[in-house]
Amino acid sequence: MRELVVLGTASQVPTRTRNHNGHLLQWDGEGLLFDPGEGTQRQLIRAGVPVSRITHICLTHVHGDHCYGLPGVLSRMVLDGVAHPVHLHYPASGEDVVRALVSLASPGTDLRLHPHGSGGTVAPGLEVRPLHHRVETYGYRLAEPDGRTMLPDRLAAAGITGPDVGRLQREGRLAGVPLEDVSTRRAGQRFALVMDTAPCRGAEELADGADLLVAESTFADDHADLAARYRHLTAGQAGALAGAAGVGTLVLTHFSSRYPDVSGLAQQARARAGGAVVLAAQDLDRFPLPRRR
Repeated sequence: MRELVVLGTASQVPTRTRNHNGHLLQWDGEGLLFDPGEGTQRQLIRAGVPVSRITHICLTHVHGDHCYGLPGVLSRMVLDGVAHPVHLHYPASGEDVVRALVSLASPGTDLRLHPHGSGGTVAPGLEVRPLHHRVETYGYRLAEPDGRTMLPDRLAAAGITGPDVGRLQREGRLAGVPLEDVSTRRAGQRFALVMDTAPCRGAEELADGADLLVAESTFADDHADLAARYRHLTAGQAGALAGAAGVGTLVLTHFSSRYPDVSGLAQQARARAGGAVVLAAQDLDRFPLPRRR
C-alpha cells in the first residue's frame, strides 16, 4: 500500500477544522511520519492508523508547529508496545530541541537519532535537500528505483518463457538476448514533501518528476509580501514549482488561519501548475500514490 494520510493542514495556528501540521506516508512496509505537530497522536486515532505503522519520523525543522507532537507519538508507541526500531531524522542544528522533546516522552521506544547537516541520502531511498526558511530546514524525497516491464510479445519472439524470464531479469542477458530488447523502462514512483520555504533550488530538486508532491501553501498570491518576509510559499509559487518540475499530483497544505476557505488557493496554484493535478488537502484526507507513468 502506498498512500498519503493527511493528519493536519494548519500552519502556525490551528483552527476548529485544521489540526497542526502532520502527514503520514504509508509506503509498502514503511510508515514515514512527517512533522508531527500538536495533536498528531489524536489525529492518528481519528484516521484509524496505529502508531505501530510508523518506522521513520522526519522533521523538516524544529519550529513548534512541526514537532511539538513528537513526545505524544513516542509515548503512545511505548503504551502500544511497539518493538521495532523507529528512525528519527532531523536537522543537526535542532539537536537540543529534539533531545528535549524526546526526553519528555515515556522511555522504552527503540528510537534511533539521525541528524543531518547537508543534503543527501539519510535512509534507503530517502533523501533530503536544504530549503530556504528562517531556521535550518530540509525537505524530503522518497524514490523507488527504476525497474523494467517485460514485453510478452518480444519474449515470445525470442523464445524465452517460464523460469528463463526471471533468469533474464536477474542476469541481464540470456542466450544472446539482452534484457533491454524484451522490456521497457518503468520509472519508479517518487514522493516529495516541501515545507516551510521560500522558492529555492532545493525545493526544485525535491519536486523534480515527483508523482506526488506535498507542498506548503501558506499564503495567497496577494499576500506575497508576507510570504517573502516569513520565507513561505504562496499558492501560485507552489503551483509553479509543480509545473516546472513535471509533477503528477500536487497536494497543497500548511494553510494560514486567515483563509477559512482554501478553494481560492487551489485555483491560484492550478493557474501555474501546468499539467499537474492540484488538490487542496483537508484534515484526514487520504491520497493514494498515482499510478506509475
